[in-house]
Amino acid sequence: MKQSRVNVIRVFRSPLDHRRGRLVAGNLVIPCALGRSGTARDKREGDGASPIGRFGILQAFYRPDRGPRPRTGLPLRPIRPGDGWSDDVRDRRYNRLVPLPCSTSHEKMWRDDHLYDIVLDIAWNRGPIRRGRGSAIFLHLARPGFLPTEGCVAVESGAIRRLIERIGPDTRIEIVG
Repeated sequence: MKQSRVNVIRVFRSPLDHRRGRLVAGNLVIPCALGRSGTARDKREGDGASPIGRFGILQAFYRPDRGPRPRTGLPLRPIRPGDGWSDDVRDRRYNRLVPLPCSTSHEKMWRDDHLYDIVLDIAWNRGPIRRGRGSAIFLHLARPGFLPTEGCVAVESGAIRRLIERIGPDTRIEIVG
């Protein structure tokens, strides 16, 4: 059965635990983890908050060794062992994909813990990029028990696969405070 395209994904913070919430995409309602500091309007690098606002979804990444290629209308790129993401405010490549090894502070995209088996790149701080406003805000896989993230939105593996099939380049994600 063909799924209808979702134009807006909304993320609502839980009133009981600011580090958890629910993601709503059409008729799909999914529990999610948020940043360890909850949500914030004035996002800063390292604050552990998920940014409040409405954003595009630029692309998706996936680990080709950890499951089939996801079906999606988004631009899709396989993660390679030499992929990183710069989170160093002094790096001219701040908040961008970087090749490894990298001498500045960065995250590895090829992770052992499965969190980045499928990743949606949320267009936070991407046009223009402002140093110190936060990098690598992704929608990715959740840790067991939906433990908080460093500022991303995280859902379980089956849910992200159902979600990614329903979205495309015109889909927006809205994180509500």
